This record gives sequence, C-alpha cells and structure tokens, in this order.
Amino acid sequence: MEISSFPLFPEDYSSHLFSLIQDPDPNSVSITNTTNKRPRLEIFCNELRNESSSVQDSLNELLGFDSQLVQVKEDEKAKQNVHYTKKESILESRNKRSSQEMDEGENYLNFVQNQDAFMGSGSGKSSFAKRTRSESFDVITTSDESTTAAGGSSQRRLWVKDRSKAWWEQVNSPDFPEEKFKKAFRMSRATFDMICEELESVVIKKDTMLRLAIPVRQRVAVCIWRLATGEALREVSKRFGLGISTCHKLVLEVCSAIRSLLMPKFLQWPDENGMEEIKREFEFVSGIPNVGGAMYTTHVPIIAPKVSVGSYFNKRHTERNQKTSYSITVQGVVDPKGVFTDVCIGWPGSMTDDQVLEKSALFQRATRGVLKDVWVVGNSGYPLMDWVLVPYTHQNLTWTQHALNEKIEEVQRVAKESFMRLKARWSCLQKRTEMKLQDLPVVLGACCVLHNICEMRNEGLNQDLRFNLFDDEIVPENNVRSFNAMHARDQIAHKLLHHNLAGMNVL
Repeated sequence: MEISSFPLFPEDYSSHLFSLIQDPDPNSVSITNTTNKRPRLEIFCNELRNESSSVQDSLNELLGFDSQLVQVKEDEKAKQNVHYTKKESILESRNKRSSQEMDEGENYLNFVQNQDAFMGSGSGKSSFAKRTRSESFDVITTSDESTTAAGGSSQRRLWVKDRSKAWWEQVNSPDFPEEKFKKAFRMSRATFDMICEELESVVIKKDTMLRLAIPVRQRVAVCIWRLATGEALREVSKRFGLGISTCHKLVLEVCSAIRSLLMPKFLQWPDENGMEEIKREFEFVSGIPNVGGAMYTTHVPIIAPKVSVGSYFNKRHTERNQKTSYSITVQGVVDPKGVFTDVCIGWPGSMTDDQVLEKSALFQRATRGVLKDVWVVGNSGYPLMDWVLVPYTHQNLTWTQHALNEKIEEVQRVAKESFMRLKARWSCLQKRTEMKLQDLPVVLGACCVLHNICEMRNEGLNQDLRFNLFDDEIVPENNVRSFNAMHARDQIAHKLLHHNLAGMNVL
C-alpha cells in the first residue's frame, strides 16, 4: 500500500528546529535571551508533538484497514477450499457407488450364465431361469456410460412396469378348453398354431440386453384378439401384460406380415382351372352359366378424419341411424364357399358402389380382357356391363325377368353371407376404430386374409355372433352400359324360365 508523504513544516519552525539541534555556544548565550525564548520553544514542541501523534494515528488506521482486507481474503479462500473438498468427496462417493453397482450387475450376469451353462441351453430349466431373471428385476442396468463434467460416470437404467400376464398364460396353456379358446380368437387352436408357424420367420424378434423378446405366439395372439373383439388397446394391455403402445405396434406389425406373407397364398384371383371349378359350382346352385364370383361392397365405420372429412361422410348411414357417420369401403368378390378372390379396400364412404368398382383393380383387369367369358354377379348398386351381371331394376317385371332376379339374389346371398361372417368374426369392423386412416387398409386386408383361412379350414361361426348386415343399394343413373350385356341377360332369363330352372317361386 502506498502511504502519502508527511506535511511540510513552515520556515520559522524549521529554523527553530535547526537551532535546537546545533550545539549551543556558551559565549553566545545570555541569561536574558534564555528567559525570553523558553516559552516559544515549549509551544513549538507541543505543537510538533500533537502533529506527530495525529500522523501516527492516520498511519495506524491505514495499516489496520489493510490488515482487515487481508483477513477477508484469507476467509474467502478458506471457504472455497472447504467447498471444493466437499464436492470432491461427493463425486468420489458417487463413483464408488456406481462402480459397486456395476460389479454387482456383472457378478449376477456371470452367475446366470454359469447357471444356464450348467443346466444346458436347450433344457426347460434354462428357459425357466431366463423367465425368473426377467420377472425378478424391475430395473435393468445397461453397460452404456456417459462422462459427467466433473470427470465421473453415470449409468442409464431401464424401468420396466410389472404387469400381470395371468390371462395370457392361462389361455396359452394346453389345458385351456378348446371352446373358450375359439370364442376368444374366433378360430381353433390348430388354425392359430398354423398361422404362428407361417408368420414366425417375419414376426420373431431376438432378445436384447434390455429385455427378453415377446414370443411369436403372444405377438400373433395380441393382433388376432384385438381384431376379433374390437376392444380398446387398454383392454388388450391388461389381458396380455404389455404396454398400450407395444400392443398397438404389435397389431400393425402382425397385420402387415399377414398382408405381405399370407395374402399371396390365401387371397388370389383363381387360375384357369380354379375358375372352371367355380363356374361349375355356381351353375349348380343358380343355373346361371359362367359365373366366376359374387360381388358385394360394405362400409366400415371410422372416426371423422382430419383431412378431406367430407369425402368420408356417409350420407345414407347418417340418415338411417340419425347419427353422423363416416366410413371407408370394402369391395370383395367371393367364390361359392365364401372365400375372397379379390378385394378393394379404402375408398371414401361417400362413393357409391359403381364408383368404387371403377376405381378397383378388378375393373382394370376386366378392361384389359382378363375376365372374358366370366360373369361377376352384383346387386342393383352396380351397372350392367359385359362382365357384370345385375338384376332388373325397372317396375312391372315379367315372369322371365323375375326368375332371373331370384337366381341372381341366390348368388348375391353367398357374397352377403360371407361379408356378414367377415364382420361378425372380426368385430373391429363393426366399431369405429381409433387407428389412423393410413393404417386401416393394412388391418382390413389382414382381416380378409384371416377370414379366408378360417373359411378354408371350415372354422364355424358361433350363432351368437351372427347379425343382419345392411348396406344401402343406390341404383346408378346409368345402370346399363352395354347393349350386348343387356341382350345376354335376356337370353339367360329366357333359358332359366323355359328349361325349368327358374324355381317354384315364379310359378
């Protein structure tokens, strides 16, 4: 610290001070002078003493202030040292605890691996050990570490909610009654096992360090039970002991696998030999030759979409039910056994049956001439074309025309009954689903494939599930689009009546 200089003395003070310091000359000193100068000398000494004391006090105050500042800095430095010491001790304790948890996890994994190796990887005890390991720990620690700012490490943990799988374990047991299994999944256990075997190569997942993979049977069961019951995802979660988002993901994954893997096997337009067999069976039932399929279009209710909501508004269902309805369409062609040979899914519910037909791939194949010499029988909602046979719709029908309408109705009943079983077996098609609009074609396509599998394997439908299927039929404005088809229809009607194939109802 810099200290200011002392104040200067006056000239008279310095002269007197100088004279006091010199040795006195005895010859020059007189008695009279001494007596006269003593009072002035004493006054000067007192003033000098007072000024020296005031300067000393100022100096002491400055030195005291400097010492206080030094003391404050030392106190702050001591506090910082204590803080750093505490922080280092906390970080050290955290590192010790983390390393201890890692050692315990590694020891447990080594123990389990040794136990599995001792019991054998292919034995039932090994799978029991894995299941016990997954059920015992709700917290799974990963080996991934992230470095903190202080130089330590922190572990990531996966928290798994414990959910009950009691219902699924009971249903999956071999002792579970066959009737109850069929009621839950709309198919027998043998058909369910066949579907699992077909999908295993696509649906199977591998175990990870985080969790054990969901088995194939449980994955397929989640999807089929959801489609069969139409229950909300929260109910699916409770039944199978899985998360809601996991159940939703499984439904979409399995439906996509069914559509991509099983549709080419179980839902295809018949080849030449198959078409000849279908024609023979339909002619045996109705007497109408060259019938290659029965066509029908139904509507599946949906929640109002956010985009193009007017296109999906179903005016006919809204007027009939007195409730605003939105839907998408499902057009299908079936064979005499009710098995789908062609489907067209996803067009908006505001479209009529003839408009959906014009948008379908079936219409494109017919335009290219693939359906030559084949009749596809439809109801009055379709137009009469070279390959589409529909009933007469005008009034005052003749006996011949009425006879043909009855036979066409018999063929149409096959398609309508098939669609009724489709919706009854997969109840999700009767309810407004919360699925996204872009996911519905995949789900509905999977329902049609599963329907075919059940029909081919003669899976009967419970009588309690049957209902009356009703879809409005709007006659197109241009209901006759081919004069050749009109002439061919008249010939078929004449043949049925005059060859005793019209039935007793006409007579």
